[in-house]
Amino acid sequence: MTQRTELTTITDDYEAVVAEDVGLIDVRAPGEFKNGSVPGAVNIPLLNDDERHRVGLTYRQQGRDTALELARQLVETGKKDMLTDMWTAYLKRYPDAVMYCARGGMRSATAASWTAEKAGAPVRRIKDGYKGFRTYLLGRLDPETITAKPILVGGRTGSGKTTVINSFANAIDLEAIANHRGSSFGRFTTPQPGQADFENRLATALIKHAHAGFSYLILEDEGRHVGKRFLPRELSGFFSGGELIVLEAPFEERVDNIFREYVIESQKQYGAGTVSTDAMWVWFEEMNHNLERIAKRLGSSLLEQIRALLESGCYHQQKNGDPEAHKNWIRLLLNHYYDPMYDYQLKKRDKAPLLAGRELVVMQYLRSLA
Repeated sequence: MTQRTELTTITDDYEAVVAEDVGLIDVRAPGEFKNGSVPGAVNIPLLNDDERHRVGLTYRQQGRDTALELARQLVETGKKDMLTDMWTAYLKRYPDAVMYCARGGMRSATAASWTAEKAGAPVRRIKDGYKGFRTYLLGRLDPETITAKPILVGGRTGSGKTTVINSFANAIDLEAIANHRGSSFGRFTTPQPGQADFENRLATALIKHAHAGFSYLILEDEGRHVGKRFLPRELSGFFSGGELIVLEAPFEERVDNIFREYVIESQKQYGAGTVSTDAMWVWFEEMNHNLERIAKRLGSSLLEQIRALLESGCYHQQKNGDPEAHKNWIRLLLNHYYDPMYDYQLKKRDKAPLLAGRELVVMQYLRSLA
């Protein structure tokens, strides 16, 4: 539903905004944006964090009118033209873009009004702002809103599940949304999104999946947690109730996959492989930190063996420029930690996997669902 006002239009069609990849201008303060935003939004704030704090304090102490006057003074002292130029430039690139603030109140109304005056055309803003959009997105995490049937792709660590999943348009990559590989060694150098942003991104992915009309939803068998982010309990239960497809791969192929991901690609994030080997030792410290987090599960003996092989691999790499020795600790980790843990979790499942096989078999089956 769209409601017209003098200079702006107000929309509450949140689904269309997501499904059609409409441009979004978030005019909240940077701190608000950092705590959670609509995926794809650009932050061009009306007030910065300090200004917002001052206006809020004035509102509490002196009332609404005085606070609005302060806000007007803060913005119109040289900032109005700059901000309006930025908002207008964005709208030229994305003519269907919409604006929003925290609750769809004065900030987005002011920004939209100024921009409409300059552009000579109405500007859309979102009803109830981020709060309304966030409520809608949380609602889309309710399993009752999902009509597609979940299909889980499982398998031992290093079997290539993520690669398989990303081959299909009807898949959602939870690890990509959470910016985490989903294991004890899965952290990237860039941080995970906050929980609110993780939920918003997942809801957006589900909306687009539904809008595409897919009958099946392919996911990696992750469990409820992906790093420090977690799925709502009801949604996690819905996903885990799907049929399980187990991807199988030879042990040494899995070692190669983990080596490429945990060593080669991970070291690149730290700048290793350059003339200086300092970055490699920064990576080494991070890997040690990861080992410490699973130390109790490993046990002291296995922990020390893996740590010694990890350090030996780094010295060998530093001396010869060859990282292949790192495969030794990867084999130990797979054999004595990841594989037994996977076997235990598989036995705990209520029902047996629907299918188990090598990549070609799994890919053929998943294609049949497309």
